[in-house]
Amino acid sequence: MYESDAGLLAPGRAGSPAETATGDRAFLQAMLDAEAALTRAQSLCGLAPAGAGRAVTAAADAGRFDVRDLALRARSGGNPVIPLVADLTAAVEKDVRPYVHRGATSQDILDTAAMLVAARTLALVIDDLRRTADTLEGLSAAHRDTPMPGRTLTQHAVPTTFGLKAAGWRSLVLDARDRLTAVRDSLPVQLGGAAGTLAAFGAFSPEGHSDAGLPLVAAYARELGLAEPLLPWHTLRTPIADLAGALAFTAGALGKAAADVLVLSRTEIGEVAEGRGGGSSAMPHKANPVRATLIAAAARRAPGPAATLYGSLAAEDERPAGAWHAEWEPLRDLLRLVGGAARDAAALAEGLRVLPAVMRAHLPVTGGLIVSERLAAVAAGRVGRSRAAEILSGAAGRARDEGRSLADVLAGEPAFAGLDLTALTDPDRYTGAAGPLTDRALERR
Repeated sequence: MYESDAGLLAPGRAGSPAETATGDRAFLQAMLDAEAALTRAQSLCGLAPAGAGRAVTAAADAGRFDVRDLALRARSGGNPVIPLVADLTAAVEKDVRPYVHRGATSQDILDTAAMLVAARTLALVIDDLRRTADTLEGLSAAHRDTPMPGRTLTQHAVPTTFGLKAAGWRSLVLDARDRLTAVRDSLPVQLGGAAGTLAAFGAFSPEGHSDAGLPLVAAYARELGLAEPLLPWHTLRTPIADLAGALAFTAGALGKAAADVLVLSRTEIGEVAEGRGGGSSAMPHKANPVRATLIAAAARRAPGPAATLYGSLAAEDERPAGAWHAEWEPLRDLLRLVGGAARDAAALAEGLRVLPAVMRAHLPVTGGLIVSERLAAVAAGRVGRSRAAEILSGAAGRARDEGRSLADVLAGEPAFAGLDLTALTDPDRYTGAAGPLTDRALERR
């Protein structure tokens, strides 16, 4: 890895499996894999000698090529495939050289390599999402009935449970897993030749069949374990858009859990804490929620490269100038952002400390106002909805102004005569269907 790509300003992806899977050497190997598979597929389809595929595959080792030299030479043609084909051709015997890259165009190889890199990286991300979901399942079950304040627009609303909150995080993680799995399974090879007609493969066919490229695409896909596309997609960028959407969704889904952890781990709240918080360069007492911070940063950054990738849908002609080229770095950035966030999400979930006693201590902070909704419903059955709202609104104001509990203020109110206000204002008894909802969420696998 070159110094400029060491990840100094990218702690979210530094050292993650996704970083390695998307590095320059990984992309180089993917391009070589694409070239070798193409020659093998042509051998299988009778478009190249049987030994050509084996020879090119043997030479297609990234360790034999200079990444930096290829990068510098790529400037003349605008993409790295051109110098790579020259070097790979020189690396095989003379009788094999005519079958290297035969009939393909640079975009065929680089698009296919991008799909290979994406498939390999998504496998790592999906594994981390499974780890995260498994851990959150345990937290949800363990805290099914752990009451805590529900908050809306930053304020206490009504009681909820931590189990339901964690079940919601898990649901988003599983949504992300399902989307990424579907996208990974649909990632296609690219093979179209100069303008997406597969014409060159017909020209190279011994019998001159114009449709010789059709079975070749299928064989090519089988060789690489990727999907066979209906059409060449040089300017039909659905695979890129689908990948961008699933990755951006995943970053946001993980960002939701991170945002909640950041709020709940504030010093004044302290209802959860990261297992190992990070330190501060100036304040030795601090244990910062670093994992959640890095995930939140990824969630904020991911929409940017995703938008660039969506922009490539508006690509002109049969092969575009600029639209395709604009995808390469944003796609890698997005894979790395999500790969790093998934790695951190698994660590965050596995190390998260939940503090039920603190959650419970926060429930009565508003003096019973957190269950005013319940009291309004009870009073509505006695004095009507309008009058109940009037009573509770006035009582809530008095409770806040006088520093009294809601139960004390309502003790002399005729609408509540004969009722057990202590029980009615107990937050533990007003978590609704949080438990059954958690159970239902955990049935999903």
